[in-house]
Amino acid sequence: MDHNPSSSRTDRKTIERNRRNQMKVLYSKLNSLVPHQNSREVTSLTDQLDEAANYIKKLQTSLERMKEKKDSLMGIERSSNNAGGMMISSNSTSCGGVAAGVKSPQIEIHIIGSALEIVLITGLDFQFMFNETIRVLHEEGADIINASFSVVEDSVFHTIHSKTYIIRLKSQHWVLEQLRG
Repeated sequence: MDHNPSSSRTDRKTIERNRRNQMKVLYSKLNSLVPHQNSREVTSLTDQLDEAANYIKKLQTSLERMKEKKDSLMGIERSSNNAGGMMISSNSTSCGGVAAGVKSPQIEIHIIGSALEIVLITGLDFQFMFNETIRVLHEEGADIINASFSVVEDSVFHTIHSKTYIIRLKSQHWVLEQLRG
């Protein structure tokens, strides 16, 4: 079998050119994913790679901060274990569906004519109760006039003012029944 050195060299050049073109396309894709402060400035390939690496590190740091914030809002502590990983533990243990050591939500309902005022007091772990209360009011045909909240230490005070024309609002228990059911 006879190998032509000229043909072999041409094949290697073609393979290398294709490899370089493919790398150029991949670098371009990577570069397009990184936000640039000055897009008019032409940067070298090494600077582009360095910028991409720094951007990825910045995203990782930001993601870790967001995870820590989420965990703190949900009442979860993160601590390092000996293996260099993360151990996650809850601040309280569950007891009958309500976390022990965490305030149970309290709800006060005041009806004056067709006006309805709901005061919902929750711990930081029960933010979903506000959304659920709004959802129930909408399902029952109430018009939300105003909704606000205040945070005091580990308690969140939600106040919802609504107007309704539904007769069953004469009973204060309907909101509680809807939230439980």
